[in-house]
Amino acid sequence: MTTSVIQNPELKLIDEFLARSSRPCSHRNMTFKFCPRCAHPLGDFIHNGEPRKGCTVEACGFVHYDNPTPVVAAIVELNAHVILVQNHGWPTDWFGLVTGFLESKEEPEAGVLREVREELGLDADLVGLVGVYGFDAMNQVIIAYHVRAQGHIQLGAELAAYKAVPIHRLKPWPFATGLAVRDWLANRA
Repeated sequence: MTTSVIQNPELKLIDEFLARSSRPCSHRNMTFKFCPRCAHPLGDFIHNGEPRKGCTVEACGFVHYDNPTPVVAAIVELNAHVILVQNHGWPTDWFGLVTGFLESKEEPEAGVLREVREELGLDADLVGLVGVYGFDAMNQVIIAYHVRAQGHIQLGAELAAYKAVPIHRLKPWPFATGLAVRDWLANRA
């Protein structure tokens, strides 16, 4: 899975792309109508000062918090280039970092290396944590790492294309994983 990251982005394009996507991009796109505990309808409530969905049966007490989903992202360095990827269905000029959801009980460091292997067919070494970034449009928390890879790229099934950008030509975008690229480039200077 790769998040909606755009080289040279127009922020309104994200909303348009997500709206026309044939598959849900996050659980924010799903509307829960019934309680997962007791199957009664959910209603709108103010819980601890925040609007929430909750069970209409007071004795049940279920509250849907809509917490963000943790996602790992990799700035993949390969032969003095950063590898950017394109998901199937993205416009031809949209590329982003390798990203993916953490598996149950998986450590973020292991998850980012797994994603690089699954999406690019590359073995990689973890160089370090770049940072943690909120991506509200997708209700995600992105944990971004710098990794150094070796080998030859073999695209996984989720990807349509990749491009290798020389590090000196890499430019960050103003949201999501672009913030990690910004910070990584700043720390290299």
